[in-house]
Amino acid sequence: MEADVDTEQNRWANWGLLILRVVVGAVFVMHGGQKLFAHGLPGFTVMLTDLGIPWPAFAAVVVALVEFAGGVLLVAGLFVRPVAALIAADMVVAILKVHLPNGFFLPGGYEFALTELGASLALILLGAGAWSIDGWGARGRSARSR
Repeated sequence: MEADVDTEQNRWANWGLLILRVVVGAVFVMHGGQKLFAHGLPGFTVMLTDLGIPWPAFAAVVVALVEFAGGVLLVAGLFVRPVAALIAADMVVAILKVHLPNGFFLPGGYEFALTELGASLALILLGAGAWSIDGWGARGRSARSR
C-alpha cells in the first residue's frame, strides 16, 4: 500500500516539475530572445554599462545566452540543475542592480524576478523530474548499473 502512495506522489511531483520547467524555461526563452533579437545586444550593453556591471559587452552576451539557451534547456529538461543555478544568479543580480530600488511591486519592482529566483532554486533542489532528458538519462544509467 505504501509503495502505491509513493508512486502516486512521484507521478504528481513529476507533473509539477514538468510544468515548472516548461513555464520558467519559456519565460527565459522570451526574455533572452528579446535581448538577442528584439532590443539587441548593443542596447542591453548600454543598460548594463549604466548599471555599473563589469565588462558590460561580455556580460550582455553571457546573460542573453544564459536566458535564451538556458530557457531552451529547461524546457527540454537537459542540464537542469546547472542551468537553474545560472538563472538564479542572473535573477540575484537583476534584483540587486535593477529592481530592488523600485520596491516590491511591478512594473519596476522585484516581485517577478524574486518569483523566478524561487522557481530556479526549486529546480536546483529538485532536479528535472522523470519527464525530462536528464530524467531519461538517469533511468538509463540506473538500468545499466544493475
